[in-house]
Amino acid sequence: MRSLVGLTMLVVVSFVGMGVLAFGQEAEAKNAPAQAATAPAQTVIAPAQTVIAPAQDRNLTGVLSEEAFKALHDLKEGEAPKLLGKDIEIEGAGKAYLSLPEGKKGPLSAVIVIHEWWGMNDHVKHYTDRFASLGYAALAIDLYGGQVAKTRDDAMKFMQSVDEAKAVEVVKAAHTFLLTDGRVKATKTASVGWCFGGRWSQRCAIELPELDAAVIYYGQPLTDPAMLGKIKCPVLGIYGSKDRGIPPTSVAELDKALTEAKVVHTFHSYDAEHAFANPSNPKYDATSAEDAFQKVKAFFAEHLGK
Repeated sequence: MRSLVGLTMLVVVSFVGMGVLAFGQEAEAKNAPAQAATAPAQTVIAPAQTVIAPAQDRNLTGVLSEEAFKALHDLKEGEAPKLLGKDIEIEGAGKAYLSLPEGKKGPLSAVIVIHEWWGMNDHVKHYTDRFASLGYAALAIDLYGGQVAKTRDDAMKFMQSVDEAKAVEVVKAAHTFLLTDGRVKATKTASVGWCFGGRWSQRCAIELPELDAAVIYYGQPLTDPAMLGKIKCPVLGIYGSKDRGIPPTSVAELDKALTEAKVVHTFHSYDAEHAFANPSNPKYDATSAEDAFQKVKAFFAEHLGK
């Protein structure tokens, strides 16, 4: 079993897979593809990094109360960089944002991008442009039906009002669009998302058995064995060991569940807080985010190609 280190404080490798996505300053990927392995998963956890929320703070939003969970999120003031893609309408999916690699035409590998709990704001669209700059057709979908939060209270309200059945239909319609639209004609597809979007990236892997890769950035884990058994693609997970919303104990539970479901997956955990990979968040950790982004680039290159 190959050991994955770097800035990683916690590494979980199951049946193997290389990392997929993260935010940070873009640089050249230096990671070589991982070697195939069939050995049982190896888990290394630094006890000092384990963070468990007090019992009184736990409820159905995760391991934290609503107020404690909202406190993990914030937005910096200021506009996102200039956008390069375009807003579009997709039948069955509604509003979306499509960014295409400059000078390239279909068929292309494609990535479904899923927003944080703020909604599909310009920061998410900028991240979508970054994936396009790597050579992929990138499509940001909107699971809030056009609503974009400006406050944490609104973000919580929008997140809790999501109709899961309808959101699944949006995901499927977006995937069909990538496969059939003349500008894309996707040959391989992947998903990526952060926080709320991280959970939905895992859901993409469950609902879209033809998906080729999925990246989860600190999303609330889905551990139902019946659901996990539907995942056919490799999964890359990016987490922060100081994340009180998705603590190491939750990550370990997901690792165990994926291992039992025989899902190829690789997890990387950094000495960082929730939303550390989002440059528009005050808790942004550039060093950890950049290392994670390199792992994401290598993961996409391995499973989607160039």
